Amino acid sequence: MDKKLKIAIIGSRGYPYVYSGYETLVKELSERLVKKGHKVRVYCHSSLYKKKPTKVNGVELIYTPSIQTKTLSQITNSFFSFIHVCFSKIDIVLVVNSSNGPFGLITKIFGVKTCINVDGLEWLRPKWKGFGSYYFRFASKLATIFFDKIITDSNEMKKVYLYKYRTKSTVIAYGSTMSKSKKTNILKQFNLTKREYYLVVGRLVPDNNSELIINGFLRSKSNKTLVIVGDVPYIDEYADRVKELASDKIIFTGYIKSQTKLSELYYNCFTYLHGHEYGGTNPAMINALKLNCQILALYTKFNIEMLENRETIFFKKNIKSISESINLLEKKYQFFFNQNKNYKLPKKYEWKNITKQYFELFKLLLN
Repeated sequence: MDKKLKIAIIGSRGYPYVYSGYETLVKELSERLVKKGHKVRVYCHSSLYKKKPTKVNGVELIYTPSIQTKTLSQITNSFFSFIHVCFSKIDIVLVVNSSNGPFGLITKIFGVKTCINVDGLEWLRPKWKGFGSYYFRFASKLATIFFDKIITDSNEMKKVYLYKYRTKSTVIAYGSTMSKSKKTNILKQFNLTKREYYLVVGRLVPDNNSELIINGFLRSKSNKTLVIVGDVPYIDEYADRVKELASDKIIFTGYIKSQTKLSELYYNCFTYLHGHEYGGTNPAMINALKLNCQILALYTKFNIEMLENRETIFFKKNIKSISESINLLEKKYQFFFNQNKNYKLPKKYEWKNITKQYFELFKLLLN
């Protein structure tokens, strides 16, 4: 019988705050570990929670402070969380986000076993220009030195860390939170018709290429609607410029926190459009795969890996390629539908297997 562990998770906005891939990972993993009898603690950004219960769904919650700016909120919150966890009785610490690389020195000094999920190529993202880009390169390098184990979320990301930092990593993907839904309540809310809209899901940041996709879509011959799900939680020039493109044909929903409503949008869309440029396993793409949506995706090595065993059209990072890809898909839609109709999501993207992989890694580190 497996020993019951005391596990702490640092680096996300907290629990049960679902905002991005990290928060989804924290939610799905912590709940499953608790059900298996383990004690799980999640460190939360105090400012994001009006109510501060000490436990939710069996998950212990610790609220630590942070400086509320785009660049400093996570770093400052993680610093206080690392200090707190080192004076706690914890078997193992799971850290998410490569920006926390330097803090591995703290747990190393205290002899606390710690692993880190480094996510994507943060140093290449446009929002981290200048010092931000340098910091992520520096932090990612330190993560490979101070942490007991590096976790990457795809084989292509594993290659990046092996080539760039000469460091081996354990590959554990993300999972889907979607479920098939025949309801159409959210379609009525936004005046949408089943199979008559394209769907984009992701933050309104440059590297997700929402603006480019919108312009490519408008130049295509499509008579359908384009629905954009997502936003950014701060004032941003790029996001504001993108939202100015709203019209009867371009619909912005903002954040949709309900997984049921999001499932409805995926399940009833004509095609999911994926323009994410950097990163390994993308949660929005997994959701589309889970519900077997037809997919148009930006041509990157990460997207190619995720879309193996599927018939897919890839577009290049320009308006002409996007519009031509949309035209081709609509012309040959039945072909793609027939080719992909029996597709099933690989087991590596199932939360049950993901949880098992994390637990096996924890045991390995403790032994």
